[in-house]
Amino acid sequence: MVTGAGSGAPRRPANSSRTPPSRTPTIPVSHASEPQPVTASPGAPLRGTLRPPGDKSISHRAMILGLLSIGETRVEGLLEGDDVLRTAAACRALGASMERLGDGRWVIRGVGIGGMGDPTETLDFGNAGTGSRLMMGVVGGQPVTANFDGDASLRKRPMRRILDPLLKMGTEIVSEAEGGRVPLTLRGPSEAIPISCETPVASAQIKSAVLFAGLNAPGVTTVIEAAATRDHTERMLRLFGAEVAVTPHGPDGHGRAIALTGQPTLRGTGVVVPADPSSAAFPLVAALIVPGSEVTIQGVMMNPLRTGLITTLIEMGGDIERLNEREEGGETVADLRVRASRLRGVDVPPERAPAMIDEYPVLAVAAAFAEGTTRMNGLHELRVKESDRLAAVADGLAANGIPHRIEGDDLVVTGDGTAPQGGGTVATHLDHRIAMSFLVLGLASRNPVTVDDGAMIATSFPSFTQSMLALGAAISE
Repeated sequence: MVTGAGSGAPRRPANSSRTPPSRTPTIPVSHASEPQPVTASPGAPLRGTLRPPGDKSISHRAMILGLLSIGETRVEGLLEGDDVLRTAAACRALGASMERLGDGRWVIRGVGIGGMGDPTETLDFGNAGTGSRLMMGVVGGQPVTANFDGDASLRKRPMRRILDPLLKMGTEIVSEAEGGRVPLTLRGPSEAIPISCETPVASAQIKSAVLFAGLNAPGVTTVIEAAATRDHTERMLRLFGAEVAVTPHGPDGHGRAIALTGQPTLRGTGVVVPADPSSAAFPLVAALIVPGSEVTIQGVMMNPLRTGLITTLIEMGGDIERLNEREEGGETVADLRVRASRLRGVDVPPERAPAMIDEYPVLAVAAAFAEGTTRMNGLHELRVKESDRLAAVADGLAANGIPHRIEGDDLVVTGDGTAPQGGGTVATHLDHRIAMSFLVLGLASRNPVTVDDGAMIATSFPSFTQSMLALGAAISE
């Protein structure tokens, strides 16, 4: 049995008292919110500078690794959206002390590997697919029992791909909804079993869950992926003191084998969260398609496994200039100067999908303004996001008179280089990225576009409306 990652720290008893949270924001109840329609209208050029919120992927991981570390972790620039606050609440329920200092600054005092106790309440992750899946890996590798749940959208999302490798590591599924969905209860072993597994799809969430479970395994846990996915977990594990080896894998070298040496002593550290490229995508595309616009987006993460959208938009003729490249929090960041551009249709290869999987909805919007046909290949993973994003995007395009078709797992959008008709109301299906994407459409289409609910935008970009208004956008609730 591991105690305090070999540090000598005692395991926290399941019924022990915990330090109460200090100035932690209240998290909304996931199952009770009224729809809040939002409308975006065409208007003046967008001008100015903004900094998107902190990267959601890194924010989740900073909280989780703060929990699993000994000592104090100080985080700056944390995304304080609903998704990350759910992860913060789960870390607190598992024994961490969470202190919010304001302006995205947090202090986390962890319990170390083996130091968690059974939470007394359900871990309610709301709409947070990343937070819930990563935390299943944490719980699945530790001797604790925890209940997981979420909102109506999360309850539809598949968890079996996460649970299958965890079962091989000794995790017990005490209860589950049909198909391995939440609500479910997991019980972890006293020590996880080190395994070598190949992910069935390109998914950083599967990889990360297995690596987090492997932290409490007496040996090496290896994850093999056919296509490289975002590598924030590997980078941050090293930052906190873990030994992680990454080697190319496969005949073309596009895959990777990630080997984690288990039972390290993780030490609290400082984390600076760069701006989220997935959130930056919305003002970026808006600046490209609203005539006369020029916008600078500050501090955007330039990790090559996250910049597929920028690569694609530049191929389409987008005027995007990187300025002031620098290092922050172990990641390369840059300011992006974006000017309105005439776009052309392109063919987006399927191997680019892992580097831009969350950005396809807003890319489809950009494609509607491009001259010619844009084919986005290999979008199967869009079907199992917060919504069936492939179907939701297609429905939103149809509602606004934009020619398109779905061919298998490919989305094909055709434009004539002019603004599409617009004027539709788009069903968001509780999906924040669908909502923001079609609001961007409304800023440049011939007629306003309404989304049926903008409330869930707060999960990833709480200041979206205010930030866009500051640039001159016409958005009204």
